[in-house]
Amino acid sequence: MRMPRRGLVIQARTRWLLVGLALLFSLVLLMYLLECAPQTDGNGSLPGVVGESMGKEYYQALLQEQEEHYQNRATSLKRQIAQLKQELQEMSDKLKSLQEKKSPKVNGMNYQGTKEQTSNDLLEFLHSQIDKAEVSVGAKLPSEYGVIPFESFTSMKVFQLEMGLTRHPEEKPVRKDKRDELVEVIEAGLEVINNPDEEDGQDEDDGVGDRQLYSENDFIEGYYRTERDKGTQYELFYKKMDGMEYRHVTLFRPFGPLMKVKSETVDISRSIINVIVPLAGRTEAFAQFMQNFRDVCIHQDKRVHLTVVYFGQDGLSEVKSILESVARETDFHNYTLVSLNEEFNRGRGLDMGARAWEKGEVLMFFCDVDVYFTAEFLNSCRLNAEPGKKVFYPVVFSLYNPAIVYANQDIPPPVEQQLVHKKDSGFWRDFGFGMTCQYRTDFLTVGGFDLEVKGWGGEDVHLYRKYLHGDLMVIRTPVPGLFHLWHEKHCADELTPEQYRMCIQSKAMNEASHSHLGMLVFRDEIEAHLRKQAYRTNSEAAG
Repeated sequence: MRMPRRGLVIQARTRWLLVGLALLFSLVLLMYLLECAPQTDGNGSLPGVVGESMGKEYYQALLQEQEEHYQNRATSLKRQIAQLKQELQEMSDKLKSLQEKKSPKVNGMNYQGTKEQTSNDLLEFLHSQIDKAEVSVGAKLPSEYGVIPFESFTSMKVFQLEMGLTRHPEEKPVRKDKRDELVEVIEAGLEVINNPDEEDGQDEDDGVGDRQLYSENDFIEGYYRTERDKGTQYELFYKKMDGMEYRHVTLFRPFGPLMKVKSETVDISRSIINVIVPLAGRTEAFAQFMQNFRDVCIHQDKRVHLTVVYFGQDGLSEVKSILESVARETDFHNYTLVSLNEEFNRGRGLDMGARAWEKGEVLMFFCDVDVYFTAEFLNSCRLNAEPGKKVFYPVVFSLYNPAIVYANQDIPPPVEQQLVHKKDSGFWRDFGFGMTCQYRTDFLTVGGFDLEVKGWGGEDVHLYRKYLHGDLMVIRTPVPGLFHLWHEKHCADELTPEQYRMCIQSKAMNEASHSHLGMLVFRDEIEAHLRKQAYRTNSEAAG
């Protein structure tokens, strides 16, 4: 009996499709084997090892980094192969269903329709999880303790707030599942960028050859946080080496597969930052601040305006001289000096600095004279603040007293060499809200600072709470490029009991790590032990 012509066509198409998928699977497997083959070129350098000693530890670290890179890549390729196998199986099932005259029915209902309804219900639930989470809009919160902070990460490191006594402020993910999670997220972001759909605002007619493709080397930084009853949110940023255009991808894992929330291009090339610094006295600290400002803002970033609000007359002429000297040497004139002949009030100074700007909308960075920042931080400031939508409250890494940290050295090293994220060198200042990036209109709309707060502390928390009680999203995360330099604190008797308590707490936290403070507390006991050891050694030598 002759087979119908339609059956022959379907069978032929099925055979060719299976052959094509088998060839594709073989190609991916070949790529996997080539990718996992060890490289013979040993000239590649790794982040964080430049300038370190070329001893045994260096080569061990080099081998470990390379091994982790290959393991992550191998895991990624295995995942892609598994996905291709699944797609092959799904395609085979579809072809089989095409050969059937009609789908089987269960209780008079089409089984395929029931399956599609279940899938639609699941998607509807997952999207409802996104709508409930604080992803696209902010949530009104009762206090500053209600915020779920982000943790930031790069392709190699995670910067975390919760440390306890065992974890570190900066470390490579120890757990394999955490490493795999971040690798998967970075690759999912690349998939969204390199294969955009209509929602991403790119024309379908643009071929792959006309579109700039991104790789894992273009990943700059990311933030993530988990709402326990909803899921995990990821904010990812990618940038080409020579470009100023960032790609921003938001992903959300609603305790299930990753779901794209949005993909957008962020152009920060013309985004000016008005750095506002309130100041009274402390001219030596200001001279050090201007050295950092010169290196980062004038020579590297070149899109910054500086506003200094100075209180009192004592030291004012020195501040003017420092600013004029920098202007002459660098041809930098984008600065404003506001002089107030009154008692220092940080909130008042920042408020005056914000209102002194007369050129319309601008992104503001509220800064202190003891803060050291990098050019990368300025870009993070631009990426995480958006007028009418979100404000950026980075967590500063506060350095301990260098006289204690480097007590075994004759003198502490230069400031640039102290900027490391280690447990004994500093801590994430998660109780501080003074450093912030926000747009001028948002600051004025929310009502600015509470100018009734006098002296030290409190004004920044009041402003922070205003945003928490409103509709703007608050981005709270530790950032690696923002440091608070140690300086001696004096808690004045004129402070209110609450302010004095906060001042003493800050003073104690700033001095040294848990272990270093312990060494100071037990100094006498340690010295007595050393004396006994020396006496015992001398006695044995004499005997």
